[in-house]
Amino acid sequence: MRKQKGFSLIELLIVVAIILIIAAIAIPNLLRARMAANESSAVSSLRTINTAEVTYQSTYPTTGYAALLALGNTLGAACPNPPTTAQACLIDPVLANNGQPAGTGKSGYNFIAEPSGAGNVQYVTNAIPVIVNQTGNRSFCAVEDAVVRTKADGSDPGAHDVCMGLNPLNQ
Repeated sequence: MRKQKGFSLIELLIVVAIILIIAAIAIPNLLRARMAANESSAVSSLRTINTAEVTYQSTYPTTGYAALLALGNTLGAACPNPPTTAQACLIDPVLANNGQPAGTGKSGYNFIAEPSGAGNVQYVTNAIPVIVNQTGNRSFCAVEDAVVRTKADGSDPGAHDVCMGLNPLNQ
């Protein structure tokens, strides 16, 4: 009688079961890490928008603060030379166009920047998860004081005055 070489069916099933157990533990941790990375990227993008808003307002004082698209330029287009109030080229075009035309945002977040007040003397910029509890848990906002504030439920932080009432990120 010859002895056969190889693995038995039971041995293979045990290996597959161990791999599935490891995957069941690792995948949720991976998803949480991805959401944390998306939130970190959103906060960084908000800080970039804050810096661009201050630069824009200093460069074009009669215009005031700008909407998100005016801070960047059109996707796939070169920056005008010199930059204009409509295309200031201060931020990345992907961020300025908010992931358009697909509308997927940037790093799992949709961004809004809107001037407000007479003469655009104020602005609010928001970062909202594309899918709450999947691409991010919290939403963020900032106004002209450049303090990033957070809203724990991931919903739209809203207008200027609502953002001012939210808790700063570091508290």
